[in-house]
Amino acid sequence: MATDVHQHIWPPEFLALLRSRTAPPRLDGWTLHLPGEPPYVVDAADHDIAARARLARTDGLDLALVSLSSPLGIEYLPPTEAAPLLSAFHDGALDLPAPFGVWASACLSAPEPDAAALRRELARGCVGLQLPATALLDAAGWDRCAPLLDVVAEQDKPLFVHPGAAPAAEPTAPAWWPALVPYVQQLHASWFAFRAFGRPRHPDLRVCFAALAGLAPLHGERLVARGGGRDRGRVDCRAFYETSSYGTRAVDALVRAVGIDVVVSGSDRPYAAPVLPDLGADAAVHALRHANPARLLGPTKGARP
Repeated sequence: MATDVHQHIWPPEFLALLRSRTAPPRLDGWTLHLPGEPPYVVDAADHDIAARARLARTDGLDLALVSLSSPLGIEYLPPTEAAPLLSAFHDGALDLPAPFGVWASACLSAPEPDAAALRRELARGCVGLQLPATALLDAAGWDRCAPLLDVVAEQDKPLFVHPGAAPAAEPTAPAWWPALVPYVQQLHASWFAFRAFGRPRHPDLRVCFAALAGLAPLHGERLVARGGGRDRGRVDCRAFYETSSYGTRAVDALVRAVGIDVVVSGSDRPYAAPVLPDLGADAAVHALRHANPARLLGPTKGARP
């Protein structure tokens, strides 16, 4: 199946709950307010379900995986605030028409992660678990999320690491600052933390990093120089990299570092348009859109029960 592993749609009930809030994350009409970013005017058409389904078909997709927008910070709201938003997202997203599939999300503010809740969402048809990179920046983060990661590993489902909420920027920072600085820093740190702490704890876990993991794998030479690269040249065939917001030059560089078999196509719609990098062969596009996502997702390839 032609697959885009990274899209976002806000179902109607989820939108209504965001509008009912008096503190960020909240919607005022179609203006989104977040603690760490300037107000953002959302295009209503981006969350028109029928229009997005038509757009996915125009893009030639058989499967488009939607996920909670982790920069909203919903996973870290108090459980009583997070629970209705997560329920509304899962209920609405699982009710989306073809070709959409869904990544599950989890509340991370409770004393212990709710593994039973994750099992329920996976049983309902979610393809795997999305976690914000901010939850996985160090050994403590990977340890705290271990009960959730054990569930997806036991069920042979993947993990998707997505940028989390951005800290408050300087008033003079340009609007693109969160996407280019904290988001990339988070992914970069979470990839190195995965290498150091996550993979030893979860040897069989399939994990996909959004936005090419902030290009962290390109630092292999520095890793060797600083004493952390004894296994440089050995590709982790269960660690995947999604291409959103990057084009041919970045994707080609990453392919040279990790090989093409672990790079998967993602767009981050509606925040970015899909880009098919020119890697010199139709087989490369087939790998990114078909073969590699199928290996990431596992035997069910994102199909719902």
